[in-house]
Amino acid sequence: MSGWFELDHSSNGQYRFVLKAGNAETILSSETYTSKDAAENGIESVRKNAPLNERYDKEVSTNGKPYFNLKAGNHQIIGTSQMYSSEQARDAGIAAVKVNGTTGTVKDKTA
Repeated sequence: MSGWFELDHSSNGQYRFVLKAGNAETILSSETYTSKDAAENGIESVRKNAPLNERYDKEVSTNGKPYFNLKAGNHQIIGTSQMYSSEQARDAGIAAVKVNGTTGTVKDKTA
């Protein structure tokens, strides 16, 4: 089963999306957006940039956990991964975003 995006909003009117793998695990989370249109543009940016190796920044958190950011061509962060237990697990997360990030499926939970 292929992945999908989930578009949602919070009680304060902000919007965000997550990218889920086929097993329903969240593999990328967006920042918050002030409008639904902006969040939908973020999803389009993931679709465009997910296949490109140079768009991934491999990072290590202050507690030593590896994670990654997916960036757009203008170097803005589109999405951030979870914290991983190892660099190998982080690299598998990047591979999952590459596979699932181009999906056309969006589950809109804003209604």
